[in-house]
Amino acid sequence: MGFSFTKLFNKSESASTDTIEAIVASAQHQPYGVSESNVLFSGLNELGGYFFFQTVIVGNLNIKCKNGAQLTFKGKDFELALDADSLEFESHHTEVKGRFVTNIDFQIEKADIKTLEKTKLNEIVLKVKKQEILFTKYTATKK
Repeated sequence: MGFSFTKLFNKSESASTDTIEAIVASAQHQPYGVSESNVLFSGLNELGGYFFFQTVIVGNLNIKCKNGAQLTFKGKDFELALDADSLEFESHHTEVKGRFVTNIDFQIEKADIKTLEKTKLNEIVLKVKKQEILFTKYTATKK
């Protein structure tokens, strides 16, 4: 009689065949950035005089966090680090196997918004727990 941890924990089922192209094609909005296995969607919002850079990460990022996150924008002679508005957040399953959705809002100053809009970004880095996810600015490919 054999015993298998793989069968017990369904590790063979956790592998995803999801792709960045599939995520982008299934979305209604233009991505802000892409990494190897995640797509970053974002938008600015204002509530009571406070500004937020709202992000939705779609892909294989599956996390439950109680210590917040940091989003850093890097360009030529430019770096802007934003802290998460809330320390606690978690990823949620989607209908697609291996795909998760993670919503994180970051505080941003009004003055930084204009600078960010004018800057040509080289990379966007999400630091959460001990993970660091590197995104590049998304540019649509023409068909």
